[in-house]
Amino acid sequence: MDHLITNVPGMESFLRYRDLPSFCRGTDLNHCNLPIIVTEIQRSPQAHALIINTFEDLEGPALSHIRTHCSKVYTIGPLHSLLKFQLEAKRSLSQSQSSNSLFEVDRSCMTWLDAQPLKSVIYVSFGSISTMTKDEHMEFWFGLVNSKKRLLWVLRSDSVVGEHDRNEAPIELVEGTKERGYIVSWTPQEEVLAHHAIGGFLTHSGWNSTLESIVAGVPMICWPYFGDQQLNSRFVSEVWKLGLDMKDVCDRFIVEKMVNDLMGERREEFMKSTTEMARLAKKSVSEGGSSYCNLGLLVEDIRLMSMGAD
Repeated sequence: MDHLITNVPGMESFLRYRDLPSFCRGTDLNHCNLPIIVTEIQRSPQAHALIINTFEDLEGPALSHIRTHCSKVYTIGPLHSLLKFQLEAKRSLSQSQSSNSLFEVDRSCMTWLDAQPLKSVIYVSFGSISTMTKDEHMEFWFGLVNSKKRLLWVLRSDSVVGEHDRNEAPIELVEGTKERGYIVSWTPQEEVLAHHAIGGFLTHSGWNSTLESIVAGVPMICWPYFGDQQLNSRFVSEVWKLGLDMKDVCDRFIVEKMVNDLMGERREEFMKSTTEMARLAKKSVSEGGSSYCNLGLLVEDIRLMSMGAD
């Protein structure tokens, strides 16, 4: 799984079998998903244009390669940041603060964060779909407690397979986080990542979460679950140098070490990269930035299409 794949343009030096999207790990070549994926990839160049939630400074080499197959590519991301900028520019602050959450948000975590020291909290969330086994849950518990760091942990009612609404843990682990931990079922994630108390993000590497962390300038520990998350996590660690990749393992000692590396020993190293990438992300959606301009071009393209123009 650690063997390098050398025939993907621009990724020859870092892409491993382990980093391919999860559907590439299948052993059944007749699986129904594979023909769908192949067909969609083959049909992409036939599209009038591609609209991608990314920005030029983040994925320039990959975008250059895509443009050899699809001439019109509109990068208009990070979308959540672009939307916020557009609304604030129109002074629609009440709209920009509206929630787009899939679940009911527990805002009590914000009050708890307000009482924590600067950059002292590791935020843990594996998104809206990812699940873990009970054993994996215990390994995360032990690793996080043993790291001695403050933590804000999102545990949905269905986060642990077979433990619906329970998410139980040994009493020593509960006691270990009683004074320095906070557990909720869902958070206002953009606000959490932007909070001064957050010093790191243990994430499933979903693209939305990755972009939100990039904009907030928060370094990541990546534990990918499925789909594109395996590739996202590799880029976070090896290309953008924004954090650490923990894919395919779930061990308390690794969790503890990575949390302490991210929040302690290697903190300055990661903060240098995350601060610069956050600056580039915000520049892209600001007036005159690449994503800001591409949105205008996209709107004009759609207008011309609606008029029947080529």
